[in-house]
Amino acid sequence: MDLATIIGLIGGLIVVLFGMASGGSISSYIHIPSLIITTGGGLFCTILSYPLIDTIKAIKALPLVFKTPKSTAIETIMLLVELSQKARREGLLALESAQDDIKEDFLKKAMELVVDGIEAEIIKTTMQLYIDSMAIRHQNVQAFYKTMASQFPAWGMIGTLVGLINLLRGLDDPSNIGPAMAIAIITTFYGSVLANFVCNPIAEKLAINSAEEIRMREMMMEGVLSIQSGENPRLMEHKLKTFLSPAQQIEYEALVRGNQEGSEAVSV
Repeated sequence: MDLATIIGLIGGLIVVLFGMASGGSISSYIHIPSLIITTGGGLFCTILSYPLIDTIKAIKALPLVFKTPKSTAIETIMLLVELSQKARREGLLALESAQDDIKEDFLKKAMELVVDGIEAEIIKTTMQLYIDSMAIRHQNVQAFYKTMASQFPAWGMIGTLVGLINLLRGLDDPSNIGPAMAIAIITTFYGSVLANFVCNPIAEKLAINSAEEIRMREMMMEGVLSIQSGENPRLMEHKLKTFLSPAQQIEYEALVRGNQEGSEAVSV
């Protein structure tokens, strides 16, 4: 579970509810027809803008906002170094038995190409095509939520215009002007909240997660190509560490030292 998403979601709800309660009753902000106009109009216009399959993909991608990545860059580098050492000692064919320990499908497919003896250039091209295709799929999902973020405020204004028309029709009764004006403005409120508190954060979170996944796969590609070429594991390790931040590099070195000390203690 992504803690940042939970903190942002709960904190944002508290701020919105506090603002609503500070001006009076929260129930005064609830108007079902306005909610239907804003959410229904924004949602169906977004669906209209994309093929149905993109809508289904966008819905399926929504839980990813709350999830943390399955594997970290540090764990991946340690795995690649281990595979490189194994290939160095026993040959590339020995990697076939190690594929069951690989959880990442992208890395597993790349290692299958290495074991099958495919040329490095073909492996690189194939892996890059996987990365490019994934990036396009992710961009389509992000675009879906960005489109929805632009639609909700627009339909909030449409709802406001509908409310104002109804308001002008009832000008003969001054006592209805205030409540009618409030209802007309609520649709704009709904549109702004849905766009800035829901859709834009979802699109940004998915974009950040996508960029990290692309970076991870590029790192895997470099590692696999190094293994395929028979590169020294230490040299490959130094190259892959450039994908880590300074803090991650310190954490990686600490983990490596801890593993080495543990191995020495067992051998003694």
